[in-house]
Amino acid sequence: MKKKVLLAGLAAGAMIIGLAACSSDTPSGTAGGAGEGGLIGVAMPTKSSERWIADGDAVKSQLEEQGFKVDLQYAEDDIPTQVSQIENMITKGAEVLIVASIDGTTLTSVLQDAADANIPVIAYDRLIRDTENVNYYASFDNLKVGQQQAWSVLNGLGLTELDGTATADAPAGPFNVELFAGSPDDNNATFFFNGAMQELQPFIDSGVLVVKSDQTNFNTVATLRWDGEEAQSRLENILTSTYSDGSKVNGILSPYDGISRGIISALEGAGYTVDAEWPVISGQDAEIDSVKAINSGEQFATIFKDTRQLAAVAVEMAVAVLNGGTPETNNTTDYDNGVKVVDSMLLDSQIVVKDNIPSVLIESGYWTEAEING
Repeated sequence: MKKKVLLAGLAAGAMIIGLAACSSDTPSGTAGGAGEGGLIGVAMPTKSSERWIADGDAVKSQLEEQGFKVDLQYAEDDIPTQVSQIENMITKGAEVLIVASIDGTTLTSVLQDAADANIPVIAYDRLIRDTENVNYYASFDNLKVGQQQAWSVLNGLGLTELDGTATADAPAGPFNVELFAGSPDDNNATFFFNGAMQELQPFIDSGVLVVKSDQTNFNTVATLRWDGEEAQSRLENILTSTYSDGSKVNGILSPYDGISRGIISALEGAGYTVDAEWPVISGQDAEIDSVKAINSGEQFATIFKDTRQLAAVAVEMAVAVLNGGTPETNNTTDYDNGVKVVDSMLLDSQIVVKDNIPSVLIESGYWTEAEING
């Protein structure tokens, strides 16, 4: 995968996202102080999603720009492998751990080992649960991401603008919709789903939207490990059991581009074609195959979360704690991991539809025109 990654260093990254310097005497934009030249462990969940490859590359490159050595590992969605990788990072003498967990509830023991070795832990995008041994959390406003996914579906159906405001002369419906959620072991998945349902539920209550399958409970609509094939199978079953009367599904809430692609495969297998009857499908992560699908009309929208900016936050946090400072955070109330509320820095996300692909993804350098149209 080709990706343009910001390599201008943390100072430039901090300028982009408006982070302030840490409170230590050593500026957080330098690699001076306790962590100079030290090892930082970076644990990512899988290479099966290009999003996580981009995250890992961005974190590694920005840390190396700051003069650190980086042990970047991918666990391929295998929990024992991730635990073992983190154990090895501790043994190697990592000074900070940046962890995007597979299952945020399974790292309690290994993070106790990190705490015993005085190694700070930064949860990356996915909140690590059920332990006091997580120092900071870097992510996006996950409730808002869910709202944006819902607004995408509502906008595609003509019911709201992309920001959720009511559309003049909106159609009365009813529209058949089906709901998908992310992995039940990922804390973010519930934030996404709850945010989406805040926006969709009033339309369901009024009868404008109809969940024809009656599958609306998070545990029912969740997709383990965000697996597109599992989502495809579930939608195939819904289409067979619920839509065999000739009715059509008009909109599908999807929390992730990989799930969206599974949904598209199920629709194609059921005889849907990209025309007036094709459903409105949301997504997340602006993966290149899904950006292409938006251009072709198969997927209506995705949520763009700039991994370069998230990487800059995580690196800023790592440098700050190594220098004895306190990283800047903007949320100290909402991310309770079951043991403590974890101080968090939350970034903004953007809805991407066909019309704004050039301004949001190409002009920012996230994807090139050749990559999108190639």
